[in-house]
Amino acid sequence: MASPKLFLLLISVIISMAITSTPAAAANGRIHLIMVNNCAESVWPAMLGTTGHATPQSGGFHLGPGEETTFDVPVGWSGRVWPRRGCSFDARGMGKCATGDCGGVLRCGGAPGATPTTVVEMTLGTPQSPMHFYDVSLVDGFNAPVSMTPVGGGRGCGVAACGADLNVCCPSALEVRDREGRVAGCRSACLAMGSDKYCCTGEYGTPAACKPTIFSHLFKAICPRAYSYAFDDASSLNRCKANRYLITFCPPQP
Repeated sequence: MASPKLFLLLISVIISMAITSTPAAAANGRIHLIMVNNCAESVWPAMLGTTGHATPQSGGFHLGPGEETTFDVPVGWSGRVWPRRGCSFDARGMGKCATGDCGGVLRCGGAPGATPTTVVEMTLGTPQSPMHFYDVSLVDGFNAPVSMTPVGGGRGCGVAACGADLNVCCPSALEVRDREGRVAGCRSACLAMGSDKYCCTGEYGTPAACKPTIFSHLFKAICPRAYSYAFDDASSLNRCKANRYLITFCPPQP
């Protein structure tokens, strides 16, 4: 039988290993978000905290082709991220984006984005309830391929994504074109039609009453890991306990 001193030494080593193996993000109460621009052109990521949550990075910044940046958000944070494309800003940060614009400023500062935009949504857990929830949504339309991938986190952590370019196959009724006449975005059926039936509101405000439309089926067939309409939870909402997440604009295709 091990001596009491040896036993205590073993216990102290085990405790030390447990402490040092705790991810840094968990230890300091922060979650790391890594944003990567894999597109051939610049994107201007924008962020918005939901009610009661701060907006990180002043709400937006520039990310050139091949560039990446990392920043932290607090545990329990809830909000959204979306790409802006075709932007031009002056030295004061004033300008405009072809899609995803937030009032003509570089740093959105709590302003929402103009649709259509591909949206990454997340509600992060807390020490008491550590599960993080996240998704990629096409409910507000599409303007760029995006994915959100956990770094670590164990088994069962899914990838939220719409990695295909929906602008290439957007139905004409949903197209949004830029000044040069190119398809810059693809609206959702809700944005295009504006009725309760397509927006899952009013008498259609329940999963039983609001069913996917022909457009939702098209989006789902092309981007099966993204929300295609408001009640598309079963195959689109992801859960994970990872402390680092990679958000990629124009993610590599398999």
